[in-house]
Amino acid sequence: MLDDIVEEVGVENVVQIVTDNAANYKLAGQMLMDKRNMLYWTPCAAHCIDLMLEDFESKIHMHKEIIASGKKITTYIYARTGLITLLHHYTVGGELIRPGVTRFATSYLCLGCLNDKKGELYRMLTSKEWKDSKFAKTKDGKLVENIVTNRDFCKNLVICLKGAFPLLKVLRMVDSDEKAAMGYIYEAMDQAKEQIQTSYNNKRKSYQPLWQIIDNRWDKQLHRPLHAAGYYLNPMLHYKPNFKADNEVKQGIYACLERMMGGDMDMVNKIDGQLEDFKSKKGFFGSEIAQHGLENKTPTQWWESYGDAHPELQNFAIRVLSLTSSSSGYERN
Repeated sequence: MLDDIVEEVGVENVVQIVTDNAANYKLAGQMLMDKRNMLYWTPCAAHCIDLMLEDFESKIHMHKEIIASGKKITTYIYARTGLITLLHHYTVGGELIRPGVTRFATSYLCLGCLNDKKGELYRMLTSKEWKDSKFAKTKDGKLVENIVTNRDFCKNLVICLKGAFPLLKVLRMVDSDEKAAMGYIYEAMDQAKEQIQTSYNNKRKSYQPLWQIIDNRWDKQLHRPLHAAGYYLNPMLHYKPNFKADNEVKQGIYACLERMMGGDMDMVNKIDGQLEDFKSKKGFFGSEIAQHGLENKTPTQWWESYGDAHPELQNFAIRVLSLTSSSSGYERN
């Protein structure tokens, strides 16, 4: 089926096929890449990050326990009209639940709401209105009160959020329809990993299982040459002082270049030469207007505006930077 669609659209018009990470799609994607040597099959970034969050909840005891406790609080309150009214009184209309793009994202977003409203929730469950209500005398009511007033719950809630929220930021980016994410996902994942590691400071034992999950899903399953090429070709990132083209990034862009050119080494060498001008800001790339354009244009708009003197590189960069990294848009349609 995937090959039929490529045939219908025209292989020259297809750079990548994005699906979720299920084994059958992975096999089909590999078969397609074996047959069509100029395109890529890429796993869906949103699905991959959602699987990371699922692994956090299922494989890390603290996350599993805190999410379960958070659900007990929200389920109990939102199943009772009187408690919803009392909650809105103390939170001035604020809510404890917040829908996300996926089920597991929703779990962590709800934890974020609980953390944001923990003061109001504490005052509500220690108030005279609560103590005098019938809810405070029930078994489930006492359980919810004990959870909210337990200092360990609040402390562990923050620890869980430090591990999950950097990934939620990446999930929002790759799931957005506002801009193509291919030029940003490589750096975004690197930043997320650094933020998670930094937030745990010297608590290596707490960080280790998170790092293993992220490593297994990102480094071993999702990360592809297209992501490295997008990072390299994105002028908004390439011209930053902290831009780093390490061996992984260089291998990624050249593997991508060779594949997308169908092994035409004359074209590969021509584009490689033009990359030197891009790297050194030679010609129009380094002009004041082009550098100012970094602030107010998308990566593809920047290449369309300032890359005409290097047409082969311009076309290659636009094809890469125009790509999505997620199949979520298709699923919504």
